[in-house]
Amino acid sequence: AQGLQDLSGDGGVRKQELRPGTGPTVPPNASVAVRYSGYFKDSDEPFCTNCDRRFPELMKLGKDITLLGLEIGLLTMRRGEAARFVFMPQYAYGQRGCYPLIPPAATVTFEVELHDFLDSAESDAFFELTSEQQSTFPLQKVLEVADTEKQFGNYLYYKRNFEAAKDRYKRAFSILGRCPSSEAEQCQINASKLLVLLNLSLVYLKLERPARALAYGEKALEIDQRNAKALFRCGQACLYMTKYEKARDFLLRAQHTEPFNHDINNELKKLA
Repeated sequence: AQGLQDLSGDGGVRKQELRPGTGPTVPPNASVAVRYSGYFKDSDEPFCTNCDRRFPELMKLGKDITLLGLEIGLLTMRRGEAARFVFMPQYAYGQRGCYPLIPPAATVTFEVELHDFLDSAESDAFFELTSEQQSTFPLQKVLEVADTEKQFGNYLYYKRNFEAAKDRYKRAFSILGRCPSSEAEQCQINASKLLVLLNLSLVYLKLERPARALAYGEKALEIDQRNAKALFRCGQACLYMTKYEKARDFLLRAQHTEPFNHDINNELKKLA
């Protein structure tokens, strides 16, 4: 640990940057996607690791990540950064350890790579409120919470965890049903709703539930009847259900809006 950066002030958490990251550091109460491996002194084999997983899961600081030293270390990291940390027992597993895996008073080294993080503190706090309390929130805060939930859904979608992504998108949609106080507020709500509805339609296609995909696609068209993505999703859903005439109608309308869209034209060829 000699020469490493002292993060805790008492030498209990020390850091060596292996690769710099970019952007802001991880905020408190964020959810992080990290790869990590923990080692005992003089050991080349990790006693714990998640590097065998294809995609790291999002874990919330203080809830899924409870090792104090690791939490302190992560709060100093940026996206893409890799670092090595040394944790003294009081910042790791304590004087008693954790029998039989962790010996007493163990100093441990963790190698950590931060892939991504999402600041979920406000979103988590919002969903702990009652529906009456939620209704008093300023619209901008509600839109921010909905956007955070959408970002969670997008992350899960790209990791091909479609069921969990669908739940996040539905959480986002659930809070966008408030009554607007003006036409300008309605436009803001509709813009957020449209993006979430398009994502819901897509994820239900991935889950092979075309009827639900069609329903959400049609809800999107209620907001914007010329939206090419919504028309395309509806066409895909109808094609999946062998409703060929209806599929053709949706896809031709989508093509009329975006005549050079490669995906739309390919779907029409598939239909033919």
